[in-house]
Amino acid sequence: MPAILIDGNAIARNERAQLKLRAEGLAARSIAPGLAVVLVGEDPASKIYVRNKARACAELGLRSEVLELPATTSQQTLLDHIARLNADRATHGILVQLPLPKHIDAAAVVEAIALDKDVDGFSLHNLGALVAGRALFPPCTPFGVMRMLEHHAIALSGQNAVVVGRSNIVGKPMALMLLAKDATVSICTSKTRDLSQHTLLADVLVVAAGKPKLITAAMVKPGAVVIDVGTNRGADGRLVGDVDFESVREVAGHISPVPGGVGPMTITMLLANTINAAERAARI
Repeated sequence: MPAILIDGNAIARNERAQLKLRAEGLAARSIAPGLAVVLVGEDPASKIYVRNKARACAELGLRSEVLELPATTSQQTLLDHIARLNADRATHGILVQLPLPKHIDAAAVVEAIALDKDVDGFSLHNLGALVAGRALFPPCTPFGVMRMLEHHAIALSGQNAVVVGRSNIVGKPMALMLLAKDATVSICTSKTRDLSQHTLLADVLVVAAGKPKLITAAMVKPGAVVIDVGTNRGADGRLVGDVDFESVREVAGHISPVPGGVGPMTITMLLANTINAAERAARI
């Protein structure tokens, strides 16, 4: 029997309906949650992401500012823009679209964002707080994955959870969030020997390796929950995940697709973090 589909679009619509109510509550107090997105350069994928974020803000009644800068922008100029946004009381969240041009130190830029406006959750403070279970703004992609699991009432306590990928954006925070729910967590990397030896033990498998169709049906425990965070462009130009969807769906109990899985949830949790920041600023 094919796996139950974890429909990120449907879950995102449900989440956004609740967020819209919160945004309307702020509007009644004459507060419009404001998100500033900074884009440096002409990366086509980044432009698409930024456009989608601006559209999502408009749907919920959030104020969106998109600051587009040329690829030749100096690091100091970028830091000056961030300082201006930090001081702007109408801006509740700041997101700098990654990747940045090579001449800019991305870590320094992320750390320049005010802690109470770091809605992407990438600062060292937020990541450190995540270790203690007290993150102010959870990183959006793993935050979205947790919401997907909650939506399907998937039990995590005592379950074996395997995360494939160790990035600071997805892999590491994902592992910490699963650990906070009392799962037994393993992280696999590109250096892991015999990857299937680990993935076959997973009750919950989250894949964020950036390798198309890395995970096959033979690597998945029957009935496991499989979350595909990968976004890769196939030879035919179509988006594919890190999981061989068609084969794995015949083995797994639940599975998320690409596209239409984690992607919509990432943007939704960015909106959630922005509204949270606005509520905190208003002391609500």
